[in-house]
Amino acid sequence: MDKLLHQFVAVADAGTLSRAASSLYITQPTLTFNMRKLEEKVGAPLFERSSRGIRLTRYGETLYENARVMQRLYDNTLAAIADQKRGTEQGLAIGTGYSWWKLFLRDMVLAYQREFPGSPVQISLGHQFRLLDQLLSGDVSLFLGHETKEMNPTVATDFLPLTDVHNGYFVRSGHKLLAGRCTRAEIARFPLVSSSPQESRHERFFDPNRWRTRTQALFDQADFTFGSNSLAACIDYTLATDAVLTHSHVLAEHLAAQGLRQLDVAGELSRSVAGIHVLKQRRGEERLEALIARITEAAHLVLPPAA
Repeated sequence: MDKLLHQFVAVADAGTLSRAASSLYITQPTLTFNMRKLEEKVGAPLFERSSRGIRLTRYGETLYENARVMQRLYDNTLAAIADQKRGTEQGLAIGTGYSWWKLFLRDMVLAYQREFPGSPVQISLGHQFRLLDQLLSGDVSLFLGHETKEMNPTVATDFLPLTDVHNGYFVRSGHKLLAGRCTRAEIARFPLVSSSPQESRHERFFDPNRWRTRTQALFDQADFTFGSNSLAACIDYTLATDAVLTHSHVLAEHLAAQGLRQLDVAGELSRSVAGIHVLKQRRGEERLEALIARITEAAHLVLPPAA
C-alpha cells in the first residue's frame, strides 16, 4: 500500500501524531509533513484536533475505511499465498465475546479441528468495537457480538441475527440487593462493573449526525466504577466488593458457577440481538458462507433463534 496511506492509517488508529510516529519509527515532524502532503494530494482536510487528540473529518473517515480495505486485501492475499504454501487453506480467524466462546463456539472449533486436523485456528476474544476494528483490518473473517444501530455508513458490514439477549445484573453472595426484587434505581446506588468499556478511538464507528447525543454519552461519560475487557477481572472485582456486574443473561449459569448470583429486577430489562458481523464485500465467498452456516447451526443447538 502507498506509504502515505499506510502512515495515515497509523495516525487514525493511534489518535495522536506522536504515538503514530513512534509506532512507525519516524519523527513527528516528518509524519506531520507527510500528512499535510496527503491532504494536498486528496484536496480535502483529513484531520481535526480535539481535547483527546486528532479526529478524522468526514473526508478522513472515507479515506480511512477505503485505505483499510486496500490494506486488508493486500494482507489477505499474502496470507492466502502463505496458507497455500503451508497447505493450511482450511484455517479459521474468528472474533467473539467471551459468552459466545463459552456457550457454543469452543465446541464448534474443537469439532472443526477434528474434521480438519492441523488447520490453524485464531480466536480473538474481546470487546465489540475492538472486534469490529479487527474485522475491518482483516485480522478476523467475522465476529460474534451484539447488533449496533446507528453505525457510520462507511462501516460496510452485514449483521446476521442469531438470538435475543437481555441485560442481567450479578452480585456476590450475601449482597443486600439479594433480599428481594429490586429496581434499576436501587441497583444504580451501588458501584457498577462493565466488561465492555468504551474506547474513544472507536467513536468513528458511529454516525455523529444521527446519534451525536448517544455517542457522547457512550464515550465521554464513564457510568461504571470498574471496567475491564477481561470478564475474569470483572468477576474477581465483583466477588470482592458490593459492586454489580452487568452482563447478558446467557452467561448466568457460568457466572453462578463462579460465585455470582443474578438479581431479580423489576421492570423491563434492556434487550438486544446477538449475531454475526461480516464484511459486505465478502458475502458470497464459499468458505465464509460455510463458516457462517456452521456457527449458526452450533448457536441454535444451545440458544433460541432471534425473533
